[in-house]
Amino acid sequence: MTLSQKLVLAIIRLLCKIFLSWEVKGKENLSLSGPFIVTANHVHLLDPILLAVSFPRWINFMGKEELFRSPFLRLIIRWSGTFSAHRQGTIKEKQKVLRQAKDILDRGLILGMFPEGSRSRDGKLRMGKPGSAVIASQSSIFILPVGIVGTDKIKGMSWLWKRPSIVINVGEPFKLPPIGGKLNRSQRKSLTDLMMRRIAILLPPESRGVYLNNKANGN
Repeated sequence: MTLSQKLVLAIIRLLCKIFLSWEVKGKENLSLSGPFIVTANHVHLLDPILLAVSFPRWINFMGKEELFRSPFLRLIIRWSGTFSAHRQGTIKEKQKVLRQAKDILDRGLILGMFPEGSRSRDGKLRMGKPGSAVIASQSSIFILPVGIVGTDKIKGMSWLWKRPSIVINVGEPFKLPPIGGKLNRSQRKSLTDLMMRRIAILLPPESRGVYLNNKANGN
């Protein structure tokens, strides 16, 4: 972590303590060393920032391509180590994203991903996309699941003095079963569902969405 990154995180942590009732649970799981993937639910624009200030190490996020269209945002995002992912990209673009993700992990860093692909407008967990699971399975690397609770309360300006309660639930790290060769559609879905259920159990039942009672698997 660079000096500028440490300084920025220190300032943001102070602001979080002022404007939020912010709590991190499962801190013992943050001691995981080496490269790993952080996967979390996504409800609010502040979710990646809250994850960043909750971890002792810097997280390199995968972000949607639209964020890079603003020159100002692009400058900040690139400084943070975030790289772009096309939601409906070509096979070549998707392969490039996978290479960038694996490069981060090969350098022993943390990769942050929101498997839903975009924010959930109703606060309920949506069907996960397979990218995170594919990378984790092929790399035989740990996944650290996180459930972010309470950011749906950050609306308008009134939250600045209401100090909404935000909980970052950090689950136990796990590995997906390795599958040799190219994954077929069924295998990708199975691995993705397994990963998403690890996030779902860190959320209150009303926020588990399609993963409530394992509905994603039809159970």
